[in-house]
Amino acid sequence: MNKLLLLGLATLFFTFSATAQEIEESENPVEDEFTRIIEGSNDYQGYKVVDYNDLVKLKQNTANFISNLNNEIVTQNNTIEQQQKEITQLKNNLESTQDNLKEVTAEKDAITFLGMPFSKGTYMALMWGIVAILILFLLFFIFQFKKGHAQTTEARNNLIATDKEFDEYKAKALVKEQRLGRLLQDERNKASDR
Repeated sequence: MNKLLLLGLATLFFTFSATAQEIEESENPVEDEFTRIIEGSNDYQGYKVVDYNDLVKLKQNTANFISNLNNEIVTQNNTIEQQQKEITQLKNNLESTQDNLKEVTAEKDAITFLGMPFSKGTYMALMWGIVAILILFLLFFIFQFKKGHAQTTEARNNLIATDKEFDEYKAKALVKEQRLGRLLQDERNKASDR
């Protein structure tokens, strides 16, 4: 859009330059005609005598020249108005394009998550926040698992030790029971022998 604006301004500049050259070129014939009439006139008692037909022709040429200049001014004014309209339109197009560019950039930078639009920075912060929370939960569960595992291992060791003690107690109790059973049988045998 900036290129179009520059192109429009360059066109306007060249149009004015060309018009100025045309005006300079068209002024020369009138000046030349004035010079020719003055130089071609006769002197009479300190006055210049000019041919009437030359004056009429000069008047017509001058009127034509002024008319051409007026037409050129009107044309140039129309050109200026047209170029100003084009410049205004280009500026409006530029503003519209810049607004569209801002919208497209915002849409490009936006990410929709759970139906809500987020900028890339916010989205990244949200995702890293979720990852950090998940890592914290993972560490918490690992800690709880290790703690539970340690408690379970301790409980198993205690159970094994208790089982060993119980087995030893059962063995001692069995030995004691057998010994008491023999003593009882020995006493019964002694009592029946008597």
